[in-house]
Amino acid sequence: MSRNRQWDSPWPSFPVSAPIRVEGGLAARSRRGAIATTWWSKRFIEVLESFGLGSRLQRGRGYARAGQVLTLDVSAGLIAAQVQGSRRVPYLVTLDTTPPNDRQWRVVDAALRSRVGLAAHLLAGDVPAELEDVFAQAKAPLFPVHWRDLKARCSCPDSANPCKHIAAVLYLFAERLEDDPWLLLQWRGRTQDEVLAALGLAGRNADDDPTLPPWWPLRPGEPLASHPVRALDGATGPADPPDGVLARLDDVPAVAWKAPITDALRPFYDAVAEPR
Repeated sequence: MSRNRQWDSPWPSFPVSAPIRVEGGLAARSRRGAIATTWWSKRFIEVLESFGLGSRLQRGRGYARAGQVLTLDVSAGLIAAQVQGSRRVPYLVTLDTTPPNDRQWRVVDAALRSRVGLAAHLLAGDVPAELEDVFAQAKAPLFPVHWRDLKARCSCPDSANPCKHIAAVLYLFAERLEDDPWLLLQWRGRTQDEVLAALGLAGRNADDDPTLPPWWPLRPGEPLASHPVRALDGATGPADPPDGVLARLDDVPAVAWKAPITDALRPFYDAVAEPR
């Protein structure tokens, strides 16, 4: 790991060397100011900054914006990346965390199944703020509590942890969460398909479910060109029907006014969607 000085030189009496610039790196979109805009990305960065890492995070942000991160892969409990420093061979960065165990996931699953709003948010590609509380109740925090929870490692010669290469990967991961919030759950141990399967929502599509719109599983506004069957250049899916989210839910173990919760909610979705 590297010493806590600019760039990669471990020798104080020698000139500091700049990183080798790369073409086609995974540069952060944000060129200045805050990197995060969604609450969950902001929360992730807020947690990192609460660890008192100071200027090391700032230098890592510069690396992220310069495109020095070459690869970034997320799997259960692990973020692995390559970062180009001043040496010819890129540095390997890993961020390892302990995923929830089976018992903790059962607590999370039960909470998601019993609270239809949380599942609906997830289906819409949004992370509800209450999800952090759900994981806390399962005694498996959604975000790291201590820096040591990340088990961060870098193959660079710096002795500081985090070095700027680790910090760059963390910032880029935070920005990735903006586009794909499911990565947060994937890092905590479950893919999107595994979460949906636990909620009884896996395998739903318009071919075998007449309650779903014909463009499902596209989300509203998603290009139809991305659909393997209904490809239409430049077109986007029609707006989802007001109760589209409810149609994607299997039987929810909750009732309201002596009716299934989905039936009770449907008129409210229709009423909210009506122009006034």
